[in-house]
Amino acid sequence: MFLEGTLVEKLRKLEALYAGTAVEGEREAARRAAERIRARLEELRGREQEVVLAYRLHDPWSRKLFVALCRRYGLTPYRERGQRHTTVLVRAPRTFHDRTLWPEFKALSDELEASLNELTNRVIREAINDDVSEPDEAPKELPAPQK
Repeated sequence: MFLEGTLVEKLRKLEALYAGTAVEGEREAARRAAERIRARLEELRGREQEVVLAYRLHDPWSRKLFVALCRRYGLTPYRERGQRHTTVLVRAPRTFHDRTLWPEFKALSDELEASLNELTNRVIREAINDDVSEPDEAPKELPAPQK
């Protein structure tokens, strides 16, 4: 059974992992983890020049997660006029992009995707059809249509 609270707790634990803390769960631990990551970002800004990286996120759920994660750490995600809505630009030190932002996003996104997939399969099984498997590959020669 899909439990929203369980997913939220998993996401908080992943954030705590990327913040370098052993404290698990609870809103306070998540707040402290975010503060540590923001402090790391500020320290990197003092040592490195910021770069703008473009992220192309075609899935709306992933894009919402990425934008929220950026905002959580005080980054301002944006798009240039005329860019596709799937493009998100972020200015930050490259080390932060490479070692914190993107790896944490990928871990959170994978967890969210697995939970959404589980929920989707369960709803389809219960409401539509028990078989939620992918369609088979077509044979090399399709049978002639019946008349």
